[in-house]
Amino acid sequence: YLMTMRRFAILPAMLLALVGAAFASAHPARALESRPAVSAQAEVRLVAEQDAVAPGTELRVGLLLRLTPGWHTYWKNPGDAGAPAEITFSLPDGATAGPIAWPLPRRLPQGPLVAFGYTDEVLLPLTISLPAGLAQGRSLPIEAAASWLVCAEICIPEEANFRLELPVAAAGRADPAQTPRFAAADAARPRASPFRASAGFAGSQGGLRLEGSALSPASVAEAFFFPAGWGVLDNAAAQPARIEDGALVLALARGEATMPGRLDGVLALADPNGRRVGFEIEAPIEAALPAGTPAPAAGSAAPGRLAGLWQAVLFAALGGLILNLMPCVFPILAMKAFALARMGGAEQRLVRAHAASYTAGVVLGFLAVGGVLLALRAGGAAAGWGVQFTEPAFLAAMAWLMLLIGLNLSGVFAVGRAVNAGAGLAAGGGHFGSFATGALAVAVATPCTAPFMAAALGAALAMPPWQALAVFAALGLGMAAPYGLLGLFPGAARLLPRPGAWMERLKQGLAFPMYAAAAWLAWVLSQVGGPDALAVGLGGAIAVALSAALYGVAQQGASGWLRAGAILPGLAALAVLAGIGAGPAPPPLAARANGAEPWSAARVAELQADGRFVFVNFTAAWCITCKVNEQVALNREAVQAAFARANVAYLKGDWTRGDPAIGAVLRLHQREGVPLYLLYPAGGGAARVLPEILTEGIVLEALAATRIAGVR
Repeated sequence: YLMTMRRFAILPAMLLALVGAAFASAHPARALESRPAVSAQAEVRLVAEQDAVAPGTELRVGLLLRLTPGWHTYWKNPGDAGAPAEITFSLPDGATAGPIAWPLPRRLPQGPLVAFGYTDEVLLPLTISLPAGLAQGRSLPIEAAASWLVCAEICIPEEANFRLELPVAAAGRADPAQTPRFAAADAARPRASPFRASAGFAGSQGGLRLEGSALSPASVAEAFFFPAGWGVLDNAAAQPARIEDGALVLALARGEATMPGRLDGVLALADPNGRRVGFEIEAPIEAALPAGTPAPAAGSAAPGRLAGLWQAVLFAALGGLILNLMPCVFPILAMKAFALARMGGAEQRLVRAHAASYTAGVVLGFLAVGGVLLALRAGGAAAGWGVQFTEPAFLAAMAWLMLLIGLNLSGVFAVGRAVNAGAGLAAGGGHFGSFATGALAVAVATPCTAPFMAAALGAALAMPPWQALAVFAALGLGMAAPYGLLGLFPGAARLLPRPGAWMERLKQGLAFPMYAAAAWLAWVLSQVGGPDALAVGLGGAIAVALSAALYGVAQQGASGWLRAGAILPGLAALAVLAGIGAGPAPPPLAARANGAEPWSAARVAELQADGRFVFVNFTAAWCITCKVNEQVALNREAVQAAFARANVAYLKGDWTRGDPAIGAVLRLHQREGVPLYLLYPAGGGAARVLPEILTEGIVLEALAATRIAGVR
């Protein structure tokens, strides 16, 4: 009896199996899901949107990933770590597969890093174009080899081969089982942006601005920008948003990669109900922050940058102190030396007052430079440290001022206490003279960048204005410190020799550094503005010297008309400043340098791809530090021989006239001025940044270290 009952019990199961087999044969859609690849982390298969295809049409297929809770996979830009899925197809002749249409990703924090990707279930769809010659009644085989990365606490790379067989018919037929999946993928796919987009960066801080009537606080609750390129942005940085009617501005932080000319990516917007929509963004990059960019969130500085105000202030003070030893400040040392000589035997009160006046001149000078830079950047200009030396009018005016100070020290004319224009105590100019000497020291110091200064300035120009000005003030205090210490210890002035007749000979001797400074500035003028600008500058120098000589004669008791007419040649020189530099500019430095070629980002990438090391020297004609480094290090026989042995390509980036592309590279490496030296490894990879002050040993050591790293 039991045996009989068991036989009857088997009959329903057999009938169900037969019905299922018949259903499967009548509905081939089950074959459109490939055999799955199953692991403890994910179940992955290849699926198709149609259960029959027609010749000459398109078919959508997709890699369907069902992830175990706690695991995730990656978008096309994985963020700080990870790798996107890849699919390679084997298709019949004439069939071609397009790229993956990536759905909108999510931000996935992983400790200090942030990844971009997907959790739970995601379909990665793409389109296959079918040839017109497919035979109806036959089947279309689709084979794919896929690889993907799944991560939780650990990351596991996985891969599998998939196969689909689709019947070829007169007309394609949608599969109702798969259509909802592809419809959901379409809804998650970023759409074309209806917004006007612009982006800009200043130092490490950046911003993305969108303008459109659909943007308002009522429609947008959250926003996040996913960059299309790896390393373009600091993915872990917060993106504070400012939303107004018709405009949305996101604060961004620069990443480690070279900034392209356009910021591409996907903007994710969430409405108050949590519904997310993605938009494809292509925003041209400007050299200034977009209007209304919010301040970066606390702690959002990119790795490797100065994150704290106090650290930037300390670096600025140290850089300013070292700036006293830089060759740019040598002309001012003449005035400082004579001022100190006159301090000998002076009252402590007077010593303290003059030290305070000089310090105030330096600090306020740096604050003025910082304020101008911030204002220029806010207005969209790509201004950096030493930007004034890219202007022929400034160079000519500074050359004439140095000439006037030299003529004053030589005794051609005297300057009254109330109108001293820079000679300071050298001509008895009183406290205003000390103040003007400090301000002039700032003006001539800007062609140089001392150690510690680069990082401090790069951080300052990415900070809010009041913090940036605090960094510039610290730079001034550091530079004024040696002379300013006399204000704290005025008794030290008693150690100096007392004034005497020797001071007049010293004063006349110290005029020659000022003449040398004027000659150097004239040479820089020729590099920036060309021969025509130099001719105007030299002609103006003659007019300025004539005014000084006539004024000196008038001071000796000549007619008052002579004193009044003495200023006319000088006024004529000032009148031509507006048009100076209008002639043709000279070729870039690299075009005239032996063994060097002009820099471009494309040329660096090309040379690296050819397996060559690349040394880039970002320089300027007015940068004295750059010239000294070339003489004591880069042009040395040992360095040139090492470059030849290692097949190093030598490129020069000429920032004499303020090239915006070079300015972008400077800011990318937290620099606001030249020099900047980059050594790129062969075959690709990030550059090694060398110090601002070079020696043969520093260059050779960097080359050896880069070659070893490249071998590894």
